[in-house]
Amino acid sequence: MSNEDQAQAPADLSKLPDDLPHSPGPAGGWGSMRGIASIFGETWSSPASLASLGKMNKPKGVMCASCAWPKPVNYSAFEFCENGAKATLWESTSARCTPAFWAKDGHSVTELRQWRDHDLEKTGRLTHPLRFDAATDRYVETTWDEAFAGIAGALKPLDPDSAVFYASGHAGLEASYLYALLARVYGTNNLPQSSNMCHETTSVGLTKVIGSPVGTIVWDDLAEADAFFFFGQNPGTNSPRFLHPLKDAKDRGAKIVTFNPVIEQGLVSFVDPQSPVAMLTGKETKISDQYHQLKAGGDIAAMLGMCKVVVEADDAAKAAGKAEVIDHAFIAQHTIGFDEFLQKCRDVSWAEIVQESGLTEQALREAGNVYIAAEKVIGVYGMGLTQHAHGSVNVAMLVNLLMLRGNIGRSGAGCCPVRGHSNVQGQRTVGIAEKIHLIPVDKIKMLFDFDPPAKDGMNIVEAAEGLFAGKVRAFISLGGNLLRAVPDQERMEQAWAAQDLTVMVSTKLNRSHLFPGKLAYILPCLGRFEEDEQAGGPQTITSEDSFSMINASIGYRTPVSDQVMSELAIVTGIAKATLPPSAHLKWDAWTADYGLVRDLIERTYPDAFRDYNKRMYQAGGFWRGNAAHERIWKTESGKAIFTTPGELTSIGFQDAPGRFRLITMRSNDQFNTTIYGYSDRFRGIEGTREVLLMNPDDIAEAGLEDGQKIRLITDVDDGHDRQLGGLTLTAYKLPRGTIAGYYPECNVLVPVAHHDELSKTPASKSVPVRIVADTVATATSA
Repeated sequence: MSNEDQAQAPADLSKLPDDLPHSPGPAGGWGSMRGIASIFGETWSSPASLASLGKMNKPKGVMCASCAWPKPVNYSAFEFCENGAKATLWESTSARCTPAFWAKDGHSVTELRQWRDHDLEKTGRLTHPLRFDAATDRYVETTWDEAFAGIAGALKPLDPDSAVFYASGHAGLEASYLYALLARVYGTNNLPQSSNMCHETTSVGLTKVIGSPVGTIVWDDLAEADAFFFFGQNPGTNSPRFLHPLKDAKDRGAKIVTFNPVIEQGLVSFVDPQSPVAMLTGKETKISDQYHQLKAGGDIAAMLGMCKVVVEADDAAKAAGKAEVIDHAFIAQHTIGFDEFLQKCRDVSWAEIVQESGLTEQALREAGNVYIAAEKVIGVYGMGLTQHAHGSVNVAMLVNLLMLRGNIGRSGAGCCPVRGHSNVQGQRTVGIAEKIHLIPVDKIKMLFDFDPPAKDGMNIVEAAEGLFAGKVRAFISLGGNLLRAVPDQERMEQAWAAQDLTVMVSTKLNRSHLFPGKLAYILPCLGRFEEDEQAGGPQTITSEDSFSMINASIGYRTPVSDQVMSELAIVTGIAKATLPPSAHLKWDAWTADYGLVRDLIERTYPDAFRDYNKRMYQAGGFWRGNAAHERIWKTESGKAIFTTPGELTSIGFQDAPGRFRLITMRSNDQFNTTIYGYSDRFRGIEGTREVLLMNPDDIAEAGLEDGQKIRLITDVDDGHDRQLGGLTLTAYKLPRGTIAGYYPECNVLVPVAHHDELSKTPASKSVPVRIVADTVATATSA
């Protein structure tokens, strides 16, 4: 088949084939209500948990524990989305996983490895600290004092650089700051974080080109933009509250252009569940004016094609004596590298762009013309850009596109990466970082009278490699389900259990608990919505959202048990037991009053956290600032940088006969590794996650059949066999050569070494695989 035959015209969303699974219905609306109701029924949550939703994302309320989408100043009566409601109800379940689950019910770790992720979490909230007993293959109840002493006893003899302190993005800024302090006083910068697996490409890539590790827009910019360009981001599933400002944008005439290999319903149409008229009438808002299904990894070529359109239009305008299309004044004053990039735009052929993007020239010209016509443009992206071998180039190309017309560092325009976990960005801000140059070492030394370690620590990829090599001997996890989130899951499970110490701070049972080290603890913590009562009284925690806004969060529900502790108290408990006493380390005082920790954060980062305790209850949060928003570029040159791409695809491997590009994706019924249920209603897939989505023409060409059981085999020759079987082949509207399966199940296929070159973020959105018939699964089902 020729490249022209495979190139995709813009998707006609009104004519999806009737025989392919899909949802013709909009995001939001009654579907969201039914999704929330299903979780409420399954978790046996109390009616009070529904009332708690009314307090979410408001001043002196509780900040959502799900995604990091910002909180508006002018909030609505119900400032939550379907996913936020699911997260709250899931955590406020009436089910309890007590020590009796092990002692009386007789469940063993080995047995539970056969359980599904969903069923593990359905056992309910953890209520007591637990220690693994190898003799019985079960966890047994322990005391907090014994747990802290046991952890300290295991950590003290170790080389500090053989221990890893991981954070998932859930814990508040106060606990996170002290967690980083604990690790550094202990003697290591091994502070990887969940962003290593998703938006580290943003942190590294944006810093390289604009000097800021985070997005450049603020809330008010959303109301001023004339156009939004989406790349690899799915608001319907990952950040549904984003759909409200998008609806507002459409109502005022803004254009939305989407690039995504998968048609995501949230970017097709939306019914506002907060509008009585819309709910009664089913009135939909069409979201995307153009929807371009490019190949997995085709974003560099697609964006370069649009840049080529802009350059051609600027050349034509100059020749005709008309106004410039490119903002040459901005470029001259604020950037470097433009001339080389301009030449690349002129030299690259449309044939190359079409081949690598999978889109037609006409489609890219139509998208480019929308960009040219808009005065203010926001570029939005998610892990569809970051999780590639050349993900950093993806991010740089989006910045190139924005800078051509000065669409960065001014109102209504800029770069908008949509982050995942609720405080994943904030944890980096307050010191959970493995790179020592990101830390104000002098201030840390002055405040706490010790010399922080000077050597960079490990990120997630390096920690995994250290586990495989036997160099990592202890892992402390402040939240998360790391063994399910990482690539190379099977290799990780074997290496994880060989450690001297594993510690998991958790609210519920998950798969990471089922591969305990030689000494292993599960430490239960408070949920975000629960009262945090310490010696100094009720406490408030804070978090940072995707727009760099700091928000206070107050829990108000009774904790699930008097044996659970706050994340901060767990951190200080480990610190007190492990570290030598010091007059500068006031763990007890900090636990009694989190305001004192905020004072420390302000002293450490005075520009970002000025008047921290006074400002944290502001509606919408307080902004910690962003130099790039003000067109101050904290790069080595003091300028924003145009990047000339050396490749037109971000996949990092060559195409070959029988080789497909696998995208790992999330369903509508999950958040990260948490599986709420088995209804991916936006894709029309119900009751299972064991599916592989594939273009019908690819199915026929491969000699396979829709509904057939297949096996995926990673097509990388590195001496490791990675396979995933038992998947039902499902015909789906995808670009040729691109296939899709669910995360985290498909993580077994992702090699640890397959990652972005600059940030080492796993390249989970373009994994080279082959497909074979699964004769074992077929025989078993027969």
